[in-house]
Amino acid sequence: MRLFGVAGWKNAGKTGLMERLVTEITGRGLSVSTVKHAHHAFDVDHAGRDSHRHRQAGATEVLVASGHRWALMHELRNRAEPPLELLLDKLSPVDLVLIEGYKRERHPKIEAWRQAAGHALIAPEDPTIRAVASDMVLPDLTVPRFDLDDTGAIADFILAEVGL
Repeated sequence: MRLFGVAGWKNAGKTGLMERLVTEITGRGLSVSTVKHAHHAFDVDHAGRDSHRHRQAGATEVLVASGHRWALMHELRNRAEPPLELLLDKLSPVDLVLIEGYKRERHPKIEAWRQAAGHALIAPEDPTIRAVASDMVLPDLTVPRFDLDDTGAIADFILAEVGL
């Protein structure tokens, strides 16, 4: 599978860019899956649901299935967070996997950057950042720069980078 990431600090526009990229790239007839890293506890289940009750009872994995979708929840139960490579192995084959977050991993990425977020650029210190998508012109970049809202051009760049 071909991988490309969207990295950046909090409130930089990563999720909005990911959403637009998935729409753009799937609209071109390619299959896309996504991986999203969360730095906080999250839950895809709700208290009181049968699947939640199974997890609360101690199940390590709970698979919920219907005629519309299925989801597998895996409880770490105080074990270490699995590496990205292990998680990618769990995905079905697609043309492209877009990865949100995981900015310290070694896959190629585009950095989302907004001036208002108040963070320094990652790109100057990280060779895995292949381009920057920002809300303003940034002088002295050594990588291509795109307008954060120019989804078509960003998609063109990513697809060229991964050979699609």
